[in-house]
Amino acid sequence: MGFFTSGYLVIPTNIATSSRNGNGLLTVQSPAGGVRSFSSEPVCRESMNYDVVIVGAGPAGLSAAIRLKQLCKEKDVDLSVCVVEKGAEVGAHILSGNVFEPRALNELLPQWKQEEAPIHVPVSSDKFWLLSKTHAFSLPCPFDNEGNYVISLSQLVRWLGLKAEELGVEIYPGFAASEILYDTSNKVIGIATNDMGVAKDGSRKHNFQPGVELKGRITLLGEGCRGSLSEKVIRKYNLREKGQGQHQTYALGIKEVWEISADKHEPGSVLHTIGWPLDHKTYGGSFLYHMKDRQVAVGFVVALNYHNPFLNPYEEYQKFKHHPAIRPLLEGGTVLQYGARTLNEGGYQSIPYPVFPGGAIIGCSAGFLNVPKIKGSHTAMKSGMLAAESAFSMLHEGSPLEFFWDNLRSSWIWKELHGARNYRPAFEYGLFPGLALSALEHYITKGRSPWTLKHGKPDHESIEEAQQCPPINYPKPDGVVSFDIPTSLYRSNTNHDHDQPAHLHLKDPKIPELVNLPVYAGPESRYCPARVYEYVPDESGQLKLQINAQNCLHCKACDIKDPKQNIEWTVPEGGGGPGYTIM
Repeated sequence: MGFFTSGYLVIPTNIATSSRNGNGLLTVQSPAGGVRSFSSEPVCRESMNYDVVIVGAGPAGLSAAIRLKQLCKEKDVDLSVCVVEKGAEVGAHILSGNVFEPRALNELLPQWKQEEAPIHVPVSSDKFWLLSKTHAFSLPCPFDNEGNYVISLSQLVRWLGLKAEELGVEIYPGFAASEILYDTSNKVIGIATNDMGVAKDGSRKHNFQPGVELKGRITLLGEGCRGSLSEKVIRKYNLREKGQGQHQTYALGIKEVWEISADKHEPGSVLHTIGWPLDHKTYGGSFLYHMKDRQVAVGFVVALNYHNPFLNPYEEYQKFKHHPAIRPLLEGGTVLQYGARTLNEGGYQSIPYPVFPGGAIIGCSAGFLNVPKIKGSHTAMKSGMLAAESAFSMLHEGSPLEFFWDNLRSSWIWKELHGARNYRPAFEYGLFPGLALSALEHYITKGRSPWTLKHGKPDHESIEEAQQCPPINYPKPDGVVSFDIPTSLYRSNTNHDHDQPAHLHLKDPKIPELVNLPVYAGPESRYCPARVYEYVPDESGQLKLQINAQNCLHCKACDIKDPKQNIEWTVPEGGGGPGYTIM
Protein backbone atom coordinates (compact mmCIF):
# COMPACT_ATOMS: atom_id res chain seq x y z
CA MET A 1 0.00 0.00 0.00
CA GLY A 2 1.46 3.37 -1.03
CA PHE A 3 0.91 6.82 0.55
CA PHE A 4 0.63 10.45 -0.47
CA THR A 5 2.20 12.79 2.09
CA SER A 6 0.77 16.28 1.79
CA GLY A 7 0.59 19.10 4.31
CA TYR A 8 -1.18 17.77 7.39
CA LEU A 9 -1.97 14.22 6.29
CA VAL A 10 -0.67 10.88 5.17
CA ILE A 11 -3.22 9.52 2.67
CA PRO A 12 -3.40 5.82 1.77
CA THR A 13 -3.43 5.42 -2.03
CA ASN A 14 -5.66 2.36 -1.95
CA ILE A 15 -8.58 4.38 -0.61
CA ALA A 16 -8.25 7.59 -2.59
CA THR A 17 -7.57 8.92 -6.06
CA SER A 18 -5.81 12.22 -6.52
CA SER A 19 -4.59 14.88 -8.89
CA ARG A 20 -2.35 17.93 -8.44
CA ASN A 21 -2.82 21.17 -10.33
CA GLY A 22 -0.13 23.63 -11.38
CA ASN A 23 -0.38 25.56 -8.11
CA GLY A 24 0.70 22.63 -5.96
CA LEU A 25 -2.84 21.88 -4.78
CA LEU A 26 -3.56 18.19 -4.24
CA THR A 27 -7.21 17.19 -4.71
CA VAL A 28 -8.17 13.88 -3.10
CA GLN A 29 -11.38 12.01 -3.94
CA SER A 30 -12.31 9.27 -1.52
CA PRO A 31 -14.29 6.17 -2.54
CA ALA A 32 -17.27 7.74 -0.77
CA GLY A 33 -17.14 10.62 -3.20
CA GLY A 34 -16.00 13.42 -0.87
CA VAL A 35 -13.46 15.84 -2.26
CA ARG A 36 -10.79 17.47 -0.06
CA SER A 37 -7.84 19.61 -1.04
CA PHE A 38 -4.39 19.44 0.51
CA SER A 39 -1.47 21.70 -0.21
CA SER A 40 2.19 21.57 0.65
CA GLU A 41 2.50 25.20 -0.44
CA PRO A 42 2.48 27.88 2.30
CA VAL A 43 -0.78 29.78 2.68
CA CYS A 44 -0.55 33.30 1.33
CA ARG A 45 -2.27 35.58 3.82
CA GLU A 46 -3.56 39.04 3.06
CA SER A 47 -1.95 41.73 5.18
CA MET A 48 -3.65 44.92 6.36
CA ASN A 49 -1.82 47.75 8.13
CA TYR A 50 -3.21 49.95 10.90
CA ASP A 51 -1.83 52.33 13.45
CA VAL A 52 -3.52 50.45 16.28
CA VAL A 53 -4.83 46.87 16.26
CA ILE A 54 -7.10 45.88 19.16
CA VAL A 55 -7.96 42.25 19.95
CA GLY A 56 -11.36 41.85 21.59
CA ALA A 57 -14.52 43.94 21.23
CA GLY A 58 -15.28 43.97 24.95
CA PRO A 59 -15.52 46.91 27.36
CA ALA A 60 -11.74 47.44 27.41
CA GLY A 61 -11.09 47.08 23.69
CA LEU A 62 -13.98 49.26 22.56
CA SER A 63 -13.23 51.92 25.18
CA ALA A 64 -9.65 52.04 23.92
CA ALA A 65 -10.85 52.35 20.32
CA ILE A 66 -13.32 55.12 21.15
CA ARG A 67 -10.77 57.06 23.21
CA LEU A 68 -8.20 56.85 20.43
CA LYS A 69 -10.62 58.29 17.91
CA GLN A 70 -11.72 61.00 20.34
CA LEU A 71 -8.09 62.09 20.72
CA CYS A 72 -7.67 62.05 16.94
CA LYS A 73 -10.62 64.39 16.64
CA GLU A 74 -9.38 66.69 19.41
CA LYS A 75 -5.84 66.94 17.98
CA ASP A 76 -6.84 66.81 14.29
CA VAL A 77 -4.80 63.65 13.74
CA ASP A 78 -5.77 60.71 11.57
CA LEU A 79 -4.92 57.32 13.08
CA SER A 80 -6.35 54.07 11.75
CA VAL A 81 -7.84 51.77 14.40
CA CYS A 82 -9.29 48.29 13.98
CA VAL A 83 -10.86 45.85 16.44
CA VAL A 84 -10.96 42.11 15.77
CA GLU A 85 -13.58 40.02 17.61
CA LYS A 86 -13.92 36.22 17.61
CA GLY A 87 -17.67 36.29 18.34
CA ALA A 88 -20.07 36.18 15.43
CA GLU A 89 -21.16 39.69 16.37
CA VAL A 90 -20.09 42.28 18.90
CA GLY A 91 -21.40 41.22 22.32
CA ALA A 92 -21.94 37.55 21.41
CA HIS A 93 -19.24 36.37 23.83
CA ILE A 94 -19.85 38.94 26.58
CA LEU A 95 -21.18 37.63 29.89
CA SER A 96 -21.22 39.44 33.20
CA GLY A 97 -23.38 39.89 36.33
CA ASN A 98 -23.84 42.91 35.86
CA VAL A 99 -24.36 45.72 38.32
CA PHE A 100 -22.68 48.48 36.36
CA GLU A 101 -20.75 51.37 37.86
CA PRO A 102 -20.83 54.16 35.26
CA ARG A 103 -17.70 55.99 36.43
CA ALA A 104 -15.55 55.17 33.39
CA LEU A 105 -18.47 55.60 30.98
CA ASN A 106 -19.13 59.05 32.46
CA GLU A 107 -15.56 59.97 31.51
CA LEU A 108 -15.61 58.33 28.08
CA LEU A 109 -19.08 59.29 26.81
CA PRO A 110 -20.61 61.79 29.26
CA GLN A 111 -23.76 62.12 27.13
CA TRP A 112 -24.55 58.39 27.30
CA LYS A 113 -28.03 58.96 28.72
CA GLN A 114 -29.01 61.30 25.92
CA GLU A 115 -27.44 58.92 23.39
CA GLU A 116 -29.71 56.08 24.53
CA ALA A 117 -27.19 53.70 26.06
CA PRO A 118 -28.95 50.48 27.19
CA ILE A 119 -28.66 51.49 30.85
CA HIS A 120 -32.15 51.96 32.28
CA VAL A 121 -32.58 50.27 35.66
CA PRO A 122 -30.96 51.96 38.69
CA VAL A 123 -30.25 49.81 41.73
CA SER A 124 -33.27 50.14 44.03
CA SER A 125 -32.28 47.82 46.90
CA ASP A 126 -29.19 45.94 48.05
CA LYS A 127 -29.28 42.76 50.17
CA PHE A 128 -26.64 40.33 51.40
CA TRP A 129 -27.59 36.91 52.78
CA LEU A 130 -25.75 34.02 54.41
CA LEU A 131 -27.49 30.81 53.40
CA SER A 132 -27.79 27.63 55.40
CA LYS A 133 -29.52 24.63 53.85
CA THR A 134 -32.97 25.87 54.89
CA HIS A 135 -32.59 29.51 55.98
CA ALA A 136 -31.33 32.88 54.77
CA PHE A 137 -29.67 35.14 57.34
CA SER A 138 -29.42 38.83 56.50
CA LEU A 139 -25.94 40.34 56.90
CA PRO A 140 -24.82 43.99 56.79
CA CYS A 141 -24.47 44.77 53.09
CA PRO A 142 -20.88 45.68 52.16
CA PHE A 143 -21.78 46.72 48.63
CA ASP A 144 -22.36 50.39 47.94
CA ASN A 145 -24.42 50.26 44.75
CA GLU A 146 -26.03 53.67 45.01
CA GLY A 147 -25.82 55.29 41.58
CA ASN A 148 -25.19 51.96 39.83
CA TYR A 149 -27.39 50.17 37.31
CA VAL A 150 -28.54 46.64 36.58
CA ILE A 151 -27.70 46.01 32.93
CA SER A 152 -26.86 43.44 30.28
CA LEU A 153 -23.18 43.92 29.49
CA SER A 154 -23.53 42.21 26.10
CA GLN A 155 -26.12 44.84 25.15
CA LEU A 156 -23.93 47.69 26.42
CA VAL A 157 -20.96 46.37 24.45
CA ARG A 158 -23.03 46.29 21.25
CA TRP A 159 -23.91 49.93 21.85
CA LEU A 160 -20.24 50.80 22.43
CA GLY A 161 -19.44 49.05 19.16
CA LEU A 162 -21.84 51.35 17.33
CA LYS A 163 -20.27 54.39 18.98
CA ALA A 164 -16.82 53.21 17.93
CA GLU A 165 -17.90 52.71 14.33
CA GLU A 166 -19.47 56.19 14.26
CA LEU A 167 -16.02 57.55 15.10
CA GLY A 168 -14.36 55.61 12.28
CA VAL A 169 -13.16 52.46 14.05
CA GLU A 170 -13.15 49.36 11.83
CA ILE A 171 -14.61 46.34 13.69
CA TYR A 172 -14.26 42.81 12.34
CA PRO A 173 -16.55 40.36 14.19
CA GLY A 174 -16.27 36.68 13.36
CA PHE A 175 -12.47 36.75 13.06
CA ALA A 176 -10.45 34.98 15.74
CA ALA A 177 -6.96 36.27 16.53
CA SER A 178 -4.92 33.09 16.73
CA GLU A 179 -1.32 34.21 16.39
CA ILE A 180 0.95 37.02 17.54
CA LEU A 181 3.19 38.45 14.81
CA TYR A 182 6.76 39.42 15.72
CA ASP A 183 9.52 41.19 13.86
CA THR A 184 13.15 40.08 13.86
CA SER A 185 13.79 41.88 17.16
CA ASN A 186 10.92 40.03 18.95
CA LYS A 187 8.70 43.09 18.93
CA VAL A 188 4.98 42.51 18.44
CA ILE A 189 3.84 43.92 15.10
CA GLY A 190 0.23 42.69 15.06
CA ILE A 191 -1.84 39.52 14.96
CA ALA A 192 -3.06 36.95 12.46
CA THR A 193 -6.51 35.44 12.36
CA ASN A 194 -6.89 31.70 11.87
CA ASP A 195 -7.73 30.03 8.59
CA MET A 196 -11.40 29.43 7.88
CA GLY A 197 -12.76 26.33 6.18
CA VAL A 198 -10.23 23.79 7.46
CA ALA A 199 -11.62 20.32 8.17
CA LYS A 200 -10.89 18.14 11.20
CA ASP A 201 -8.36 16.15 9.19
CA GLY A 202 -6.50 19.32 8.21
CA SER A 203 -7.73 19.43 4.63
CA ARG A 204 -9.13 22.54 3.02
CA LYS A 205 -12.87 22.51 2.44
CA HIS A 206 -14.57 24.18 -0.50
CA ASN A 207 -15.08 27.35 1.56
CA PHE A 208 -11.44 27.63 2.66
CA GLN A 209 -10.18 31.15 3.33
CA PRO A 210 -6.68 31.87 4.62
CA GLY A 211 -6.29 33.98 7.73
CA VAL A 212 -5.51 37.67 7.60
CA GLU A 213 -2.53 39.48 9.07
CA LEU A 214 -3.53 42.67 10.85
CA LYS A 215 -0.37 44.64 11.46
CA GLY A 216 -0.25 47.58 13.81
CA ARG A 217 2.29 50.03 15.10
CA ILE A 218 0.69 49.25 18.46
CA THR A 219 -1.28 46.11 19.40
CA LEU A 220 -3.65 46.15 22.38
CA LEU A 221 -4.83 42.81 23.78
CA GLY A 222 -8.27 42.99 25.39
CA GLU A 223 -9.36 39.35 25.07
CA GLY A 224 -10.99 39.09 28.50
CA CYS A 225 -10.15 36.73 31.34
CA ARG A 226 -7.37 34.24 30.52
CA GLY A 227 -6.95 35.53 26.97
CA SER A 228 -4.97 32.96 25.00
CA LEU A 229 -2.69 35.46 23.21
CA SER A 230 -2.37 37.58 26.34
CA GLU A 231 -1.16 34.59 28.36
CA LYS A 232 1.46 33.81 25.72
CA VAL A 233 2.72 37.37 25.78
CA ILE A 234 2.76 37.45 29.60
CA ARG A 235 4.93 34.32 29.63
CA LYS A 236 7.18 35.36 26.76
CA TYR A 237 8.10 38.71 28.31
CA ASN A 238 7.84 37.62 32.00
CA LEU A 239 5.29 40.37 32.60
CA ARG A 240 3.84 38.93 35.80
CA GLU A 241 7.25 38.85 37.44
CA LYS A 242 7.95 42.35 36.16
CA GLY A 243 4.71 43.60 37.76
CA GLN A 244 3.30 42.44 41.07
CA GLY A 245 4.77 38.97 40.86
CA GLN A 246 1.94 36.77 42.17
CA HIS A 247 0.00 34.28 40.07
CA GLN A 248 -3.52 35.05 38.95
CA THR A 249 -6.41 33.29 40.69
CA TYR A 250 -9.81 32.70 39.13
CA ALA A 251 -13.46 31.82 39.62
CA LEU A 252 -16.08 30.33 37.31
CA GLY A 253 -19.32 32.26 36.93
CA ILE A 254 -22.46 30.46 35.70
CA LYS A 255 -25.47 32.54 34.78
CA GLU A 256 -29.03 32.36 33.54
CA VAL A 257 -31.43 35.13 32.62
CA TRP A 258 -34.99 34.32 33.65
CA GLU A 259 -38.30 35.92 32.83
CA ILE A 260 -40.48 35.82 35.95
CA SER A 261 -44.03 36.84 36.74
CA ALA A 262 -44.71 40.55 37.14
CA ASP A 263 -45.84 40.25 40.77
CA LYS A 264 -42.41 38.89 41.77
CA HIS A 265 -40.36 41.34 39.75
CA GLU A 266 -38.68 44.29 41.51
CA PRO A 267 -36.67 46.31 38.96
CA GLY A 268 -33.28 47.27 40.40
CA SER A 269 -33.38 44.79 43.29
CA VAL A 270 -29.91 43.35 43.97
CA LEU A 271 -29.21 40.28 46.12
CA HIS A 272 -25.92 38.52 46.86
CA THR A 273 -25.55 35.34 48.90
CA ILE A 274 -22.71 33.30 50.36
CA GLY A 275 -22.67 29.95 52.14
CA TRP A 276 -24.83 26.99 51.13
CA PRO A 277 -24.56 24.93 48.99
CA LEU A 278 -20.75 25.42 49.06
CA ASP A 279 -18.77 24.06 51.99
CA HIS A 280 -16.98 26.50 54.28
CA LYS A 281 -13.62 25.89 52.60
CA THR A 282 -14.84 26.85 49.13
CA TYR A 283 -15.11 30.51 48.20
CA GLY A 284 -18.09 31.57 46.14
CA GLY A 285 -21.65 32.81 46.19
CA SER A 286 -24.62 33.84 44.12
CA PHE A 287 -26.27 36.94 42.67
CA LEU A 288 -29.82 37.82 41.66
CA TYR A 289 -30.28 41.09 39.78
CA HIS A 290 -33.72 42.27 38.67
CA MET A 291 -33.36 43.78 35.20
CA LYS A 292 -36.04 45.38 33.05
CA ASP A 293 -38.94 43.62 31.31
CA ARG A 294 -39.50 41.08 34.14
CA GLN A 295 -36.01 39.68 33.59
CA VAL A 296 -33.77 38.48 36.43
CA ALA A 297 -30.09 37.61 36.14
CA VAL A 298 -29.41 34.58 38.35
CA GLY A 299 -25.81 33.55 38.75
CA PHE A 300 -23.44 31.47 40.81
CA VAL A 301 -19.68 31.93 41.21
CA VAL A 302 -17.26 29.25 42.44
CA ALA A 303 -13.59 30.01 43.05
CA LEU A 304 -11.41 27.65 41.03
CA ASN A 305 -9.02 27.02 43.91
CA TYR A 306 -11.53 24.51 45.34
CA HIS A 307 -10.02 21.29 46.70
CA ASN A 308 -12.51 18.47 46.15
CA PRO A 309 -12.26 17.03 42.61
CA PHE A 310 -15.84 15.76 42.93
CA LEU A 311 -17.19 19.30 43.18
CA ASN A 312 -19.22 20.30 40.13
CA PRO A 313 -19.83 24.08 39.79
CA TYR A 314 -22.74 23.58 37.38
CA GLU A 315 -24.49 21.19 39.77
CA GLU A 316 -23.81 23.48 42.73
CA TYR A 317 -25.64 26.20 40.83
CA GLN A 318 -28.60 23.93 40.07
CA LYS A 319 -28.71 22.95 43.74
CA PHE A 320 -28.63 26.60 44.84
CA LYS A 321 -31.80 27.39 42.89
CA HIS A 322 -33.73 24.92 45.07
CA HIS A 323 -33.08 26.90 48.26
CA PRO A 324 -36.39 27.78 49.97
CA ALA A 325 -35.54 31.50 49.74
CA ILE A 326 -34.72 31.32 46.02
CA ARG A 327 -36.99 28.74 44.39
CA PRO A 328 -40.29 30.64 44.87
CA LEU A 329 -38.93 33.56 42.84
CA LEU A 330 -38.14 31.30 39.89
CA GLU A 331 -41.13 28.94 39.92
CA GLY A 332 -43.44 29.67 37.03
CA GLY A 333 -40.68 31.54 35.23
CA THR A 334 -38.80 30.78 32.02
CA VAL A 335 -35.07 30.62 31.34
CA LEU A 336 -34.22 32.86 28.40
CA GLN A 337 -30.46 32.33 28.21
CA TYR A 338 -27.60 30.41 29.81
CA GLY A 339 -23.85 30.94 29.83
CA ALA A 340 -20.60 30.69 31.77
CA ARG A 341 -17.29 32.54 31.96
CA THR A 342 -14.27 32.63 34.22
CA LEU A 343 -13.29 35.82 36.02
CA ASN A 344 -10.05 37.08 37.53
CA GLU A 345 -9.95 37.29 41.32
CA GLY A 346 -6.25 37.97 41.92
CA GLY A 347 -6.74 41.73 41.98
CA TYR A 348 -3.95 44.10 42.97
CA GLN A 349 -1.46 41.36 43.85
CA SER A 350 -1.74 39.66 40.45
CA ILE A 351 -1.59 42.51 37.95
CA PRO A 352 1.19 41.90 35.42
CA TYR A 353 3.33 44.64 33.97
CA PRO A 354 0.95 45.52 31.13
CA VAL A 355 3.36 46.84 28.49
CA PHE A 356 5.32 44.63 26.08
CA PRO A 357 7.41 45.57 23.04
CA GLY A 358 4.87 46.78 20.51
CA GLY A 359 1.75 46.89 22.66
CA ALA A 360 -0.09 46.46 25.94
CA ILE A 361 -2.56 44.21 27.74
CA ILE A 362 -5.83 45.79 28.87
CA GLY A 363 -9.02 44.90 30.73
CA CYS A 364 -9.63 41.47 32.21
CA SER A 365 -6.73 40.03 30.21
CA ALA A 366 -4.60 41.86 32.77
CA GLY A 367 -7.04 41.34 35.65
CA PHE A 368 -8.55 44.56 37.03
CA LEU A 369 -11.63 43.03 38.69
CA ASN A 370 -12.53 44.50 42.09
CA VAL A 371 -13.51 41.34 44.02
CA PRO A 372 -15.39 42.86 46.99
CA LYS A 373 -17.34 45.09 44.61
CA ILE A 374 -17.86 42.13 42.23
CA LYS A 375 -17.24 44.58 39.40
CA GLY A 376 -14.67 44.79 36.64
CA SER A 377 -16.37 46.48 33.69
CA HIS A 378 -15.62 50.02 34.88
CA THR A 379 -11.95 49.24 35.59
CA ALA A 380 -11.60 47.37 32.28
CA MET A 381 -12.99 50.38 30.43
CA LYS A 382 -10.70 52.78 32.26
CA SER A 383 -7.64 50.63 31.54
CA GLY A 384 -8.53 50.71 27.84
CA MET A 385 -8.89 54.48 27.95
CA LEU A 386 -5.53 54.91 29.68
CA ALA A 387 -3.85 52.59 27.19
CA ALA A 388 -5.39 54.57 24.32
CA GLU A 389 -4.05 57.83 25.73
CA SER A 390 -0.56 56.35 26.07
CA ALA A 391 -0.75 54.85 22.57
CA PHE A 392 -1.84 58.18 21.10
CA SER A 393 1.00 59.99 22.86
CA MET A 394 3.48 57.48 21.50
CA LEU A 395 2.22 57.67 17.92
CA HIS A 396 1.68 61.42 17.84
CA GLU A 397 4.32 62.79 20.20
CA GLY A 398 6.90 60.02 20.49
CA SER A 399 6.30 59.35 24.20
CA PRO A 400 7.14 55.82 25.39
CA LEU A 401 4.23 53.40 25.67
CA GLU A 402 5.55 52.53 29.14
CA PHE A 403 3.78 55.65 30.36
CA PHE A 404 0.66 53.44 30.42
CA TRP A 405 2.08 51.68 33.50
CA ASP A 406 2.73 55.02 35.22
CA ASN A 407 -0.69 56.37 34.30
CA LEU A 408 -2.34 53.17 35.49
CA ARG A 409 -0.68 53.39 38.91
CA SER A 410 -1.67 57.02 39.33
CA SER A 411 -5.30 56.41 38.29
CA TRP A 412 -8.36 55.60 40.38
CA ILE A 413 -8.06 51.97 39.23
CA TRP A 414 -4.90 51.50 41.27
CA LYS A 415 -6.31 53.23 44.35
CA GLU A 416 -9.49 51.16 44.16
CA LEU A 417 -7.74 47.81 43.72
CA HIS A 418 -5.15 48.56 46.40
CA GLY A 419 -7.92 49.23 48.90
CA ALA A 420 -9.61 45.94 47.95
CA ARG A 421 -6.47 43.81 47.89
CA ASN A 422 -6.99 41.79 51.09
CA TYR A 423 -10.60 40.64 50.66
CA ARG A 424 -10.11 37.66 48.37
CA PRO A 425 -7.01 36.16 50.03
CA ALA A 426 -8.72 36.50 53.43
CA PHE A 427 -10.98 33.62 52.45
CA GLU A 428 -8.00 31.27 52.13
CA TYR A 429 -8.69 30.63 55.82
CA GLY A 430 -12.32 29.59 55.27
CA LEU A 431 -15.73 31.26 55.12
CA PHE A 432 -16.08 32.66 58.63
CA PRO A 433 -12.46 33.80 59.12
CA GLY A 434 -12.77 35.40 55.68
CA LEU A 435 -15.94 37.24 56.68
CA ALA A 436 -14.26 38.47 59.87
CA LEU A 437 -11.13 39.69 58.08
CA SER A 438 -13.23 41.29 55.34
CA ALA A 439 -15.31 43.13 57.94
CA LEU A 440 -12.09 44.41 59.51
CA GLU A 441 -10.87 45.64 56.13
CA HIS A 442 -14.19 47.20 55.20
CA TYR A 443 -15.32 48.83 58.43
CA ILE A 444 -12.13 49.42 60.45
CA THR A 445 -9.02 49.83 58.29
CA LYS A 446 -11.06 50.80 55.18
CA GLY A 447 -8.48 49.20 52.89
CA ARG A 448 -5.54 50.98 54.51
CA SER A 449 -4.11 47.95 56.36
CA PRO A 450 -0.31 47.97 56.72
CA TRP A 451 -0.23 44.40 55.33
CA THR A 452 -0.94 42.80 51.98
CA LEU A 453 -2.13 39.20 52.12
CA LYS A 454 -0.84 36.68 49.60
CA HIS A 455 -2.84 34.25 47.51
CA GLY A 456 -2.52 30.52 48.13
CA LYS A 457 -1.52 27.93 45.57
CA PRO A 458 -2.34 28.40 41.89
CA ASP A 459 -5.82 27.07 41.18
CA HIS A 460 -4.65 23.94 39.35
CA GLU A 461 -2.42 22.97 42.28
CA SER A 462 -5.16 23.29 44.88
CA ILE A 463 -7.12 20.23 43.78
CA GLU A 464 -6.60 17.20 46.04
CA GLU A 465 -6.42 13.53 45.17
CA ALA A 466 -9.80 11.82 44.94
CA GLN A 467 -9.02 9.29 47.67
CA GLN A 468 -8.69 12.17 50.17
CA CYS A 469 -12.09 13.68 49.36
CA PRO A 470 -15.70 12.59 49.82
CA PRO A 471 -17.74 12.07 46.64
CA ILE A 472 -20.61 14.53 46.17
CA ASN A 473 -24.00 13.23 45.07
CA TYR A 474 -26.09 15.82 43.25
CA PRO A 475 -29.87 15.55 42.80
CA LYS A 476 -31.33 15.07 39.36
CA PRO A 477 -32.72 18.24 37.73
CA ASP A 478 -36.44 18.74 38.08
CA GLY A 479 -36.93 20.60 34.81
CA VAL A 480 -38.64 23.44 36.70
CA VAL A 481 -35.79 25.41 38.30
CA SER A 482 -32.87 23.04 37.63
CA PHE A 483 -31.82 21.58 34.30
CA ASP A 484 -29.36 19.21 32.67
CA ILE A 485 -26.42 20.54 30.66
CA PRO A 486 -27.81 19.78 27.16
CA THR A 487 -30.93 21.82 27.97
CA SER A 488 -28.81 24.71 29.23
CA LEU A 489 -26.41 24.52 26.28
CA TYR A 490 -29.32 24.95 23.90
CA ARG A 491 -30.12 28.23 25.67
CA SER A 492 -26.58 29.52 25.19
CA ASN A 493 -26.93 29.55 21.37
CA THR A 494 -23.52 27.88 21.22
CA ASN A 495 -22.51 26.74 17.78
CA HIS A 496 -19.28 25.53 16.20
CA ASP A 497 -18.71 23.93 12.83
CA HIS A 498 -18.20 20.26 13.79
CA ASP A 499 -15.80 19.70 10.91
CA GLN A 500 -12.87 21.83 12.05
CA PRO A 501 -9.68 21.09 14.00
CA ALA A 502 -10.36 20.91 17.73
CA HIS A 503 -9.43 24.14 19.49
CA LEU A 504 -8.77 22.27 22.75
CA HIS A 505 -5.40 20.59 22.68
CA LEU A 506 -3.93 17.97 25.02
CA LYS A 507 -0.19 18.54 25.35
CA ASP A 508 0.14 14.88 26.34
CA PRO A 509 -2.86 12.74 25.27
CA LYS A 510 -1.95 10.05 27.83
CA ILE A 511 -2.32 12.21 30.94
CA PRO A 512 -6.15 12.02 31.22
CA GLU A 513 -6.12 8.20 31.46
CA LEU A 514 -2.83 7.89 33.37
CA VAL A 515 -3.24 10.77 35.86
CA ASN A 516 -6.49 12.72 35.81
CA LEU A 517 -8.84 9.76 35.94
CA PRO A 518 -7.06 7.43 38.42
CA VAL A 519 -5.68 10.17 40.70
CA TYR A 520 -8.31 12.93 40.53
CA ALA A 521 -11.40 11.00 39.34
CA GLY A 522 -11.55 12.91 36.06
CA PRO A 523 -12.29 16.46 37.32
CA GLU A 524 -12.53 17.92 33.79
CA SER A 525 -15.83 16.07 33.41
CA ARG A 526 -17.16 18.20 36.30
CA TYR A 527 -15.57 21.64 36.23
CA CYS A 528 -16.59 22.22 32.61
CA PRO A 529 -20.09 23.79 32.53
CA ALA A 530 -20.73 22.58 28.97
CA ARG A 531 -19.85 18.85 29.07
CA VAL A 532 -16.96 19.33 26.70
CA TYR A 533 -14.99 16.62 28.52
CA GLU A 534 -16.45 13.14 29.01
CA TYR A 535 -14.90 9.81 29.94
CA VAL A 536 -16.47 7.12 27.77
CA PRO A 537 -15.61 3.40 27.46
CA ASP A 538 -13.70 2.27 24.40
CA GLU A 539 -14.13 -1.09 22.65
CA SER A 540 -12.33 -2.88 25.47
CA GLY A 541 -14.33 -1.11 28.19
CA GLN A 542 -11.49 1.18 29.25
CA LEU A 543 -12.52 4.77 29.97
CA LYS A 544 -11.03 7.28 27.54
CA LEU A 545 -11.37 11.07 27.46
CA GLN A 546 -13.67 12.34 24.74
CA ILE A 547 -13.52 16.06 23.90
CA ASN A 548 -16.78 17.55 22.60
CA ALA A 549 -15.23 20.80 21.42
CA GLN A 550 -18.44 21.88 19.69
CA ASN A 551 -20.06 22.38 23.14
CA CYS A 552 -17.46 24.91 24.29
CA LEU A 553 -18.72 28.13 25.90
CA HIS A 554 -15.24 29.70 25.77
CA CYS A 555 -15.30 30.01 29.57
CA LYS A 556 -11.59 28.95 29.91
CA ALA A 557 -12.14 26.88 33.10
CA CYS A 558 -10.29 23.91 31.58
CA ASP A 559 -7.26 26.03 30.71
CA ILE A 560 -7.11 27.13 34.36
CA LYS A 561 -8.15 24.13 36.48
CA ASP A 562 -6.60 21.12 34.74
CA PRO A 563 -4.35 19.58 37.46
CA LYS A 564 -1.37 19.04 35.13
CA GLN A 565 -2.00 22.09 32.91
CA ASN A 566 -2.27 19.65 30.04
CA ILE A 567 -5.17 21.40 28.26
CA GLU A 568 -4.32 24.27 25.97
CA TRP A 569 -7.22 26.50 24.92
CA THR A 570 -6.84 28.05 21.48
CA VAL A 571 -9.39 29.90 19.38
CA PRO A 572 -11.74 27.95 17.10
CA GLU A 573 -12.91 29.30 13.76
CA GLY A 574 -14.10 32.87 14.05
CA GLY A 575 -17.80 33.21 14.68
CA GLY A 576 -18.03 30.00 16.71
CA GLY A 577 -19.00 29.76 20.36
CA PRO A 578 -21.91 31.19 22.32
CA GLY A 579 -24.37 33.70 20.95
CA TYR A 580 -25.31 35.84 23.95
CA THR A 581 -27.80 38.66 23.50
CA ILE A 582 -28.91 39.60 27.02
CA MET A 583 -26.09 38.29 29.26
